[in-house]
Amino acid sequence: MSDNGHFEYNPRGVCSSKIEFDLADGRVRNLKFKGGCNGNLKAIGLLSEGMEAEELIQKLSGNTCGFRKTSCADQFAKALEAARNA
Repeated sequence: MSDNGHFEYNPRGVCSSKIEFDLADGRVRNLKFKGGCNGNLKAIGLLSEGMEAEELIQKLSGNTCGFRKTSCADQFAKALEAARNA
C-alpha cells in the first residue's frame, strides 16, 4: 500500500459521489465523502481517523445498503484497495 498521499475515489452504486482521504504510514486521515447520508458518513470519517487501512478494508468490505449490493462503507474499502495498488 502506498504509505503516504492524498487519494480521491469516485464510488459506484451509492449516493455519495466522491471519497477523499489521506494515507500516512498506512493509516487513514481526513476522510470525507461528498453526498450521501451526511450524518452516517461523518461518523464513518470520525471512526476511521487514524485506523490502519488494512483493518478498515477487512471490516467494511461487503457491507451493503438496503437493496444495493454495495454501500458507501464498502466503496470506501474499495477506495483503500485502489490506493494500496496505486
